[in-house]
Amino acid sequence: GINAEYGDKSIRVWDWDIPVDRKHIADPGMHSIPSCTISPTGKWLACQSMDNKITIFATQKLRLNRKKVFKGHMVAGYACQCNFSPDSAYLVSGDADGRCFIWDWKTTKVYKRFKAHEGVCIGCVWLPHETSKLLTCGWDGKIKLWD
Repeated sequence: GINAEYGDKSIRVWDWDIPVDRKHIADPGMHSIPSCTISPTGKWLACQSMDNKITIFATQKLRLNRKKVFKGHMVAGYACQCNFSPDSAYLVSGDADGRCFIWDWKTTKVYKRFKAHEGVCIGCVWLPHETSKLLTCGWDGKIKLWD
């Protein structure tokens, strides 16, 4: 399991059924991380940070990849979900202004952004078998399918 703590600015990793931390990362400069997701390959952990960035950790040793930082969206104060595309070529996230951001994994540049919802776009996920399609949900009470 993975737990990103709000109060003590840390990330803890443990094995299921064993209540002892296997890995503990504490960094005073770390911001709260309300949402994390693992890449389809299992190699990367994307962490939505309250400083309006998505930071990436290598899952093998849980090390921060300083070359992979995704920014441009506004999530401070919201637990907006981030997700990988099924082929791990893109990263997606909603933001507080109702926009959906898609970043290119290799370059970390914004590939596309669009207005998805009125109010917060709290969740985004690719359809696993129709990879050109994306689902978003927002605080406007709507779930939308994008192609």
